[in-house]
Amino acid sequence: MNKIRPYERKVFYYETDKMGIVHHSNYIRIFEEARVHYLSEAGLPFPKIEEMGILMPVLSVEAVYKRPLRFDEPFAVYLKIDKFNGATLHVSYRLVSRETDEVCVEGSSSHCFTNTDLKVVRTKAKYPEVYEVFSRYSGLDFDEIFE
Repeated sequence: MNKIRPYERKVFYYETDKMGIVHHSNYIRIFEEARVHYLSEAGLPFPKIEEMGILMPVLSVEAVYKRPLRFDEPFAVYLKIDKFNGATLHVSYRLVSRETDEVCVEGSSSHCFTNTDLKVVRTKAKYPEVYEVFSRYSGLDFDEIFE
């Protein structure tokens, strides 16, 4: 199993609102950026998944805001796969300020695996290499996954 580097960057100006903090909607985009990064780190880049004809639509998303991030503030995103059964996936996220080490946002998203016609697919039977990667990282805690 590959150890994964957290997704890291700084807050962009366009992500902030008049109060100078990240607008709440942008955290959902950051979750997606982190998910794409995580899959690449795990050895299954998102473009490869899509080339196979697999889509991963979002079924639900949630965010709990603890402390706002501000323009140019560096942060890291840690995520883990809480549940995976071959057809659905539940992911948890933790955004941490690199300046203060405070957890700023915690969240989660749920996804399913579909073909391009949006019909649910079971990865274990149809895409065993995809199933294997998600299974390998499923159920691990943050400290077991990240460098």
